[in-house]
Order: sequence, then structure tokens, then C-alpha cells
Amino acid sequence: MQNTPKIILGIDPGTIAMGFGIISVSGNAMKLVEFGTLKLSSKLDAYTKLEMVYQKVSSLIELHQPTQFAIEAPFFAKNVQSMLKLGRSQGVAIAAAMKCNIPVSEYSPKKVKQSVTGNGNANKEQILRMVEKLLSIKCEPNEYDASDAIAVAICHSFQNGNTPTASTTSKKKASGWKQFVTNNTHRLAG
Repeated sequence: MQNTPKIILGIDPGTIAMGFGIISVSGNAMKLVEFGTLKLSSKLDAYTKLEMVYQKVSSLIELHQPTQFAIEAPFFAKNVQSMLKLGRSQGVAIAAAMKCNIPVSEYSPKKVKQSVTGNGNANKEQILRMVEKLLSIKCEPNEYDASDAIAVAICHSFQNGNTPTASTTSKKKASGWKQFVTNNTHRLAG
């Protein structure tokens, strides 16, 4: 049995706001270490923003010494320029983790939503509420970038079987939302 907690840094990349969430997973316990949002002014040039993303991720790594890094993959967008900018932001965050030899995992937005809420089409409010429930915390209203990043870290934990919830979910496949709720009442927001 592993005594050392796993520290997972989750990132929700962005060009205007980058969410970050760090969780500690030890046995059956999962707790929030830090979370927040790096706000990037639209008045800054693209390279200054990328440098800020890299510096923030690097400072989080230095401070918390995560053992694992999880990031949300860019989703398909109609605006190619927006997607390229998002990909660059994601790339510099990944580079910061790779520089420190931290294993990187990438999850699609749908996979994160499905893993954390049981619904691949969950909205940001549902994700925020489930993050609050799973970690017994209270987020500020509209703190979606940070709660999305925490959800990425939680998804990574669940995908790697680090919690009882992950093994329960993988053993009891739900055929629909109603069955998922029945199988996972402990994961529902009150």
C-alpha cells in the first residue's frame, strides 16, 4: 500500500483565463490543495500570455511538487485561430511539466465531464457543484475555470483508480443517467 500521497496538478488551458487545481490523493481520501485562475489580459500580446502561463505552471510545480499532471485537450472549434491559440497555451503548460519530468495525461472535455459527473454533456455549473461535493468545498459562483481544472485532476485520479469512486464506477457501468444516479448516490450534490 502506498503511503505517499499523489499530488495531481490539473489545468484548464485558455488564452484569457487558465484554470488550475491541485489535489492530493491518498488511499480513499482526496483533498484540495490549491486552485485558482490565471487571468490574462486581452491587451497583452500572445507571447507575453504564453510566458505568463509557463511561469504560473512552473511556480505551481515548484511550490507543490506534483507527481502527476493532467490537462484538458483542446476541443474542436469553428474558429481555427482560437484553436491554435488554445493549443499554444496548452503546449507551454505541458512543456513546464515535461521540463520537471512529470508524467502528462490529456483528457477530452467530454471525458472529464463523464468521469466527474457521469454526464459527458454536463454544463459548467454541474461540474462546479460535483467538484464541491466530491471535495467537500465551496466555490465562488462562476469560478468555472478553476472548477474545470479541479475536475481535470479528479478525472485523472478516477482514470487511474486512485479512489474507491473510480473502481466503483468502472465495475458498475450505468446504462443511463438514472442508473448512474442509483449506483453513485455518494457523488450527487445535495
